[in-house]
Amino acid sequence: MDTPGNTLPKEERLCGKKEIAALLAKGRFCDAPGKIRFCYLKGTGSGLNRIMVSVPKKLFRRAVRRNLLKRRIRESYRKQKHALADTGTDILFIYGNREIMTYKDIYSSVGAIIDKINGQE
Repeated sequence: MDTPGNTLPKEERLCGKKEIAALLAKGRFCDAPGKIRFCYLKGTGSGLNRIMVSVPKKLFRRAVRRNLLKRRIRESYRKQKHALADTGTDILFIYGNREIMTYKDIYSSVGAIIDKINGQE
């Protein structure tokens, strides 16, 4: 069973046009192993780390596959979010691989993304 701090409540999801526009305009884009791109913005002042996941319809026409990948990315982040150093970071995960990655590969990619964000200033 999960610990109470190992959840992903609605407050930790990035939503709203203004917040997303600010992330895309001011955020920093990087690549991670496994063809997952990400954009992050530190110091948003929200007091929480918030995430958003995108799987393009151009790569996966079927919603079932897109939703599977989004669930896997969110679950991988949820289990590793405690490793993210500071609060107030917005992250956008963009899946860019034409093949469906296994949960294990996605988990390691999300871990590498968190390590990159912690290492950047």
